Amino acid sequence: MNMPSHPAVIRAMLSSDGRLLSADAPLLALQQEAGADLGGPLAVPQLASIARLAGRLGVIVSRPVVAAAERGDIDMWVRARPEADGVALSIIDWRERPAIVFPADSGRRDADIAALAPGWTWQIDTQLRFDMVLAGLGEDGVLPPDPPVPGSRFSSYFQLQGDADGDMAMLRGFAQRRAFRDQRAALAADPARTFTLSAFPMFDLSGQLTGYRGTAFPLERAIVAPMAPEPHLTLYPAEFGRRLDRSLRQPLGRIIANADTISAQLEGPLRPDYAGYADDIAAAGRHLLALVDDLADLQAIDRPDFSVIAEEVDLADLGRRAAGLLSVKALDKGITILPPPPDASLLAIGEFRRVLQILVNLIGNAVRYAPDATQVRVATEWESGQARIAVIDQGPGVALADRERIFEKFERLGRDDPGGSGLGLYISRRLARAMGGDIVIGGAPGEGARFILSLPVAGQ
Repeated sequence: MNMPSHPAVIRAMLSSDGRLLSADAPLLALQQEAGADLGGPLAVPQLASIARLAGRLGVIVSRPVVAAAERGDIDMWVRARPEADGVALSIIDWRERPAIVFPADSGRRDADIAALAPGWTWQIDTQLRFDMVLAGLGEDGVLPPDPPVPGSRFSSYFQLQGDADGDMAMLRGFAQRRAFRDQRAALAADPARTFTLSAFPMFDLSGQLTGYRGTAFPLERAIVAPMAPEPHLTLYPAEFGRRLDRSLRQPLGRIIANADTISAQLEGPLRPDYAGYADDIAAAGRHLLALVDDLADLQAIDRPDFSVIAEEVDLADLGRRAAGLLSVKALDKGITILPPPPDASLLAIGEFRRVLQILVNLIGNAVRYAPDATQVRVATEWESGQARIAVIDQGPGVALADRERIFEKFERLGRDDPGGSGLGLYISRRLARAMGGDIVIGGAPGEGARFILSLPVAGQ
């Protein structure tokens, strides 16, 4: 499907009361498609909600948005900047795609099949932690010698494996809150031992998802027809990213957009608790979307053909951009982010979007784990032929013994809070090294964490 080309940045201006005063052609067309025009209220609910938030808080707000159009869905990144007489919108990465059409509901049938699947029984909550493990009937239901412990993470016990197309039935089922079956998984402690997983969702009386209950059937007991030898497969099939996008990212984007619309009460007033439920749904959706992004990055950087673009970037400018993206999140904790001064500049060689991704992760971690009402400082420096940018917080810091371990895959240093997947620092260091740099931890223990990204200096 051929999509029309658009300017790199689409701009619009709103009045203080939410009327669209000016807009570039793509956004104006979307406004008119929604039944409004220049001079009228902004009729795209997601954009109107971001503009109101920026105006109310008096800070720049940046976030991804999915908007619905007649020809399909539009993914975009929106930046709302409050001004004296209104709010200025800047939209980048405007991408149009066909809308996802889900098949007729067959959830009950799938749930019944999953519930009758052979094997031993497991149950997890919405945070993907095991609630219980029970033996099933017969030899197929015998628990493994080292069954998962209640409270432990699902990802610490099972490693999911994609099918021939890279699709994962469990991820697709979670995204749609449906039953799934025939998801292949290996034990993290012994990848030679594999199972097929089937499960169905559980809901409380109010319709809220409470978790999944399923079975694990040992593959060594499965009867399969002999197959011809296959060529060596890479860890992540080439179509994994596309399948992940179709199965998870797109449905989650629609869930978040709809929840934001409900929370903003754009269709009329709601009871406060209902608006709060919508906020919870949107927050959970964003958390899951972050996990999906981590999985997509993981499959990309672990492929043998992964590469980055070598271009000139300004580390100080990227530090200011990343700080702006996280200013609202920091405001919620009373944390002040101190970016590089407006006139500071430090040129390096790297890939623009990957460096920004690393800095957003480092600053986001600092905001998440630093004490409330403290400061997070972003500072640039040149040292030994390397351009360096440091993210420094006022938290407890990282113990010397943990400064390499923290960069391992899925490592969270024993934290049990729901934020983060344990992949961010692993991905960030892999990206930094792919660009000819590195990430290290400096500072003395107990004096705050100091994460330092170094890249080659431009012009050398």
